[in-house]
Amino acid sequence: MQNYKFTISYDGTKYSGWQSQCNTENTIQGKLENVLTRMTASKVEVIGAGRTDAGVHALEMTANAHFVTQMNTAQILEYINNYLPCDICIKDVTIVSPRFHSRYNATGKTYRYTCYTGSTKPIFDRNFVYALGKCPDINKMRDATEYLLGTHDFKCFCGNAKFNKSSIRTIDLITIENKDDRVVFTYHGDGFLQNMVRIITGTLLEVGLGMRSPESVKQTIESKKRSEAGFTAPASGLCLIKVDYS
Repeated sequence: MQNYKFTISYDGTKYSGWQSQCNTENTIQGKLENVLTRMTASKVEVIGAGRTDAGVHALEMTANAHFVTQMNTAQILEYINNYLPCDICIKDVTIVSPRFHSRYNATGKTYRYTCYTGSTKPIFDRNFVYALGKCPDINKMRDATEYLLGTHDFKCFCGNAKFNKSSIRTIDLITIENKDDRVVFTYHGDGFLQNMVRIITGTLLEVGLGMRSPESVKQTIESKKRSEAGFTAPASGLCLIKVDYS
């Protein structure tokens, strides 16, 4: 039995997130498992590097699965893409060590969040941006990011009220760029809590829109209370860009 590593792109608009759920088959993981089970004629479990929420996209999600097949990697790639929906694509298939685990071996992740600041509707990419309608103060938001960099307890930015594991994470990069009618946030860290990127983005947008000061972010982190952080930015603007491995 071989361990296969997959690099996956998907438009998450119509899916209920990455993770398979007992009450729905409409997930990215579920679609992949169905195709691989069909291909191998045996039950296959796909392990993802993370669990993107409903409506969130990925440029390069990483996953792995153990199974037996007579196909080579090129044939596997062709077969899977032939049967997957048009909004999910396997970009690469490789054989890796039996002990490789896409989630446990990940050392970092990069996320991008995109806001549309134009005055008209973003008709053709409406599923990939948050239509903000105006441009927030970029400099104030950049000032606020200084309080987020480094290792902190990010419990206040977790959307799961029942989360009872360690909420300490390290963020080593946050950039905010104004590109024509887009404001693009890029985050890199060793890992992110449920909804963490979207809540941080919502908090920074509140700073940029004058609803809170940059300095308030420090107090928010220290409070460890979700109620002290900003709103959860819509899923449409978020995309997992890359998963790092050492």
